[in-house]
Amino acid sequence: MDKQMLVNAVKSARTAAKRHSPEILTGIGIAGMITTTIMAVRATPKALTIIGECEVDENRKLSKAEVVKATWTCYIPSAIVGGASIACLVGSTSVNLRRNAALAAAYSCAETALREYQDRVVEVIGEKKEQTIRDAVAKERIEKHPVSEQQILYTGHGDTLCYDAWCSRYFKSDIEVIRRAIHELNDRLRVDNYISLNEFYDAIGLEESKTGEILGWNIGKGYIQLAFSSVLASDLTPFPDTPCLAIDFRVPPQYDYDRGW
Repeated sequence: MDKQMLVNAVKSARTAAKRHSPEILTGIGIAGMITTTIMAVRATPKALTIIGECEVDENRKLSKAEVVKATWTCYIPSAIVGGASIACLVGSTSVNLRRNAALAAAYSCAETALREYQDRVVEVIGEKKEQTIRDAVAKERIEKHPVSEQQILYTGHGDTLCYDAWCSRYFKSDIEVIRRAIHELNDRLRVDNYISLNEFYDAIGLEESKTGEILGWNIGKGYIQLAFSSVLASDLTPFPDTPCLAIDFRVPPQYDYDRGW
């Protein structure tokens, strides 16, 4: 192995270790706690022997303080390993917190840039052309997730075929039911300051999703605004070319929506 290959191997190992440092620290911490338990168990017979010898020499039963004073040295190795294990677990949590903070900051920057771009697009080309572009995007999404391959969910609130752009699922509902739900959620948003995406799903009769747990709206970013696109779900059988209402939001749900208000 030449020098450059060795340098590349070391660099790759360092990068991999840095990338997976939380998992590595957690693994070391767990292994350390197990080792701590084993070492403490193994040290106990020696400690009991010392206690027995002291009680024979003193001809009395030792107090708790005297037991600790006589045997604490037996548990020094397990205490050291336990302390190092706790440090590894705390370090893993700290790394994850820093990474999550960085991701939240990056997401916030990307979200701001997207909203500024959308506003500029509407300003430059007009609302009608912007809606045409939005419809084309919705059509492409539906083509990538054809309705014939998806389960259609029935909310009991209408018969219009709808497409949830955030969770890529089809359901039957009514546009007025959805608009009324948004109106009610915006009323709550004024009072509660934030609303989760799952609360929107609950309001229109859909099951909650994992995405809905971590995304939502904050009053500081504005109210919830729907963005409808009417496209044809051409592969829906036995009713070809069925109109489908793609549902999106002009103010997209954001990560960490329940903070900073």
